[in-house]
Amino acid sequence: MGEHPRPQWAHGLCRGPLPVAGGPVSKRVLITGCSSGIGLDAARRMQSLGWQVVATCRRPEDIAARQAEGMECHPLELSDGDSVARLVEQVLAGGPLDALVNNAAFALPGAVEDMPRGALRSIFETNLFGTHDLTVRLIPHFRDRGGRIVNISSVLGLIGIRWRGPYVATKFALEGLTDVLRLEMAGTPVTVILIEPGPIASRIRVNAIPHFEAWVNWQGSARADEYRSSLLKRLYEPSGKKDRFELLPSAVSDRIVHALTAARPRPRYYVTTPTWMSGTARRLLPTRALDWFARHG
Repeated sequence: MGEHPRPQWAHGLCRGPLPVAGGPVSKRVLITGCSSGIGLDAARRMQSLGWQVVATCRRPEDIAARQAEGMECHPLELSDGDSVARLVEQVLAGGPLDALVNNAAFALPGAVEDMPRGALRSIFETNLFGTHDLTVRLIPHFRDRGGRIVNISSVLGLIGIRWRGPYVATKFALEGLTDVLRLEMAGTPVTVILIEPGPIASRIRVNAIPHFEAWVNWQGSARADEYRSSLLKRLYEPSGKKDRFELLPSAVSDRIVHALTAARPRPRYYVTTPTWMSGTARRLLPTRALDWFARHG
């Protein structure tokens, strides 16, 4: 499996966190998208390990909540270049930064054929362009003193599934950009790492609804009946039944901790069984078989 250890389901061991390298630390990490889910859990975990956490959120109430927890927290709108520039200035004015965790992103469900140009532009502005902008603004700082860049991708950066085209496109792009950045940073004190979660308990479905409503004219779609029988039910009438492979955000935090503290972190980390299965399937299966796997997996 190259740089990947064998997945736990492959050898019958119980799930558990990766070991944390090193002892007490007093370092500073910037984590985006800390209102809920993976970003919030990672921020709390790194704070519990003694790191100074700089969190970002979009809503004032979430910023206030993080500050009440003792975190430094700033507003960030990744689709706005001025917001990104202000954040970098504020963060570096507060002292040296040791790591960046690019977590903030949103989903835009719907059929690819129903996505107008503006819809793709909006999701790429946040999930890719803003993330890239923030990263390259901080690279000079990391070149001077060393640093780690952790990009949170997805199982959907490895394999596409129906109704998720725009999100899949941004994560495939993030994977490629991160791979090249890792190659280009070789020989510098900057370490670049990918983390690829599968199903994780979060608010991503709920948070996707406003984007869907803003951009997708499903009533006028040739697939209107499919929307009614499939996607609309998933969006607006969730069964409450947990995905059998779904893990808590802490599973991703385990990998973030290892990526930020290990003496020699892995280039990429898979999280959840579906990610391991998808990564393996993508390497081994012909395209038709991979399509079947994506439709039925």
